[in-house]
Amino acid sequence: MIASGAGVVVAASSGLAIAAGSDLCRMGGSALAAAIRSKKASAREVMAACLDQIEAVNPSVNAVVSMPARETLMDQAAAADELQARGGTLGPLHGLPHAVKDLQPVKGLRFTQGSPIYKDRVAAADSLMVERLRQAGVIFVGKTNTPEFGFGSHTFNPVFGATHNPYDLGRSAGGSSGGAAAALASRMLPLADGSDYGGSLRNPAGWNNVFGFRTGFGVVPAAGPEVWLPSMGVAGPMARSVEDLALLLSVQAGYDPRSPLSLPGGGAIYRQSLDAPVKGRRIGWLGDFGGEVPHEPEVLDLCRAALKTFEALGCTVEEAKVAAPVEAAWQATIKLRAWQQGGSILANYRNPAERALLKPEAVWEVETALPLTAYEITAASTARTTWSMAVKALFSRYDYLVLPSSQLFPFPVDERWPKAVAGHEMRTYHEWMKSALLVTLSGNPALVVPAGFGAQGLPIGLQIVGPNRGEISCLQLAKPYEAATHWTDKMPPPRRA
Repeated sequence: MIASGAGVVVAASSGLAIAAGSDLCRMGGSALAAAIRSKKASAREVMAACLDQIEAVNPSVNAVVSMPARETLMDQAAAADELQARGGTLGPLHGLPHAVKDLQPVKGLRFTQGSPIYKDRVAAADSLMVERLRQAGVIFVGKTNTPEFGFGSHTFNPVFGATHNPYDLGRSAGGSSGGAAAALASRMLPLADGSDYGGSLRNPAGWNNVFGFRTGFGVVPAAGPEVWLPSMGVAGPMARSVEDLALLLSVQAGYDPRSPLSLPGGGAIYRQSLDAPVKGRRIGWLGDFGGEVPHEPEVLDLCRAALKTFEALGCTVEEAKVAAPVEAAWQATIKLRAWQQGGSILANYRNPAERALLKPEAVWEVETALPLTAYEITAASTARTTWSMAVKALFSRYDYLVLPSSQLFPFPVDERWPKAVAGHEMRTYHEWMKSALLVTLSGNPALVVPAGFGAQGLPIGLQIVGPNRGEISCLQLAKPYEAATHWTDKMPPPRRA
């Protein structure tokens, strides 16, 4: 067995504050699951190490919220060990500690969605994805912090406060999966789930030096009160390695009759070997969309430098441009997002007492949607089709498209959102995520890999965009890139005590 210690904080050689049992905290999901299954570590030892790390680091980062008592979690870990000792059936994530993004319900845990309206709500049942995680054997240690209702790519809310970037506590961790990404980067969790509408898996992955995967529509099923008009938001995995990303996706993905538009088949396909030759693969560099989407110059420079890794792997890289108007696509995005996201909180808006508790950005989404007619929504969807078909046309020349994970480096944590990027005024609270939203509009899968660090020591990532239904292809390019760079392993966050 690997000793887990008793909660004493020690300085790890990597510089990250790791509780005793740091070897367990450094391990990813695949390695930890294998260690438990082979009895090289027990679920109790893994849980103790995880909780020690959370106790040491979370007070400064504020990524994990709504945790059960330590004794309760240790009892659940003991039950997992007892099940294994009896020869019970073990899921692929058996015994792993896990915290779910606080936009999904976990039975028995607080389910706030970052809103004061729901600050005391306790979930009565699991969501579809959480149900799959539970069946796979995870032990829920809490939730990960998110902005109110997931609106905005900066994680702060009036219930739990802001999540801080573990590389610079004065900076944003991104969002809306900011708590998930920061917990991963800080080695508080071996895996993390997230969701993505306008970059909510991608921006925090890039800003925390980890991996995040926005999958295509229907890959990860979602059930709810309405299942026939799918949102552009999707769920997906986050991890510190491509192998772990694929492991979690294999649990999340697969058809479910409660989600009739989900893709047929199971998720096990993502656990297949990801080793594939990438020499000769063709990459189109989208950059700043031909100068039409402002980016900080250092972001572009650093990401262009990262392209050399793909060239060293034998890929060819060329400049690429989408042959469709960016502004028309952006205006369509605003309308479609307001209709879809605003509709989810319309009942809260119509209740005067609850409306008073909504943040301004949430009110803006509803009030942007209210005047829209069905014909205007159809026109916006037609504009979306024009954009997505222009992106699709690029895949006749390229195997992948690549661009930065965000238009800027992490901004100060006490700002609500950047008012300008590279000297260009932002017209909405989410325009600084326009590049991510344009990828959303295409419907293509996009996997973020770490790209390196800027002059101020802050990380950024690259989006690897694949063709429709190209999730495995994205993983197959990301894996050799990871092996050639090792950014996540070699550059953990600085020590926090």
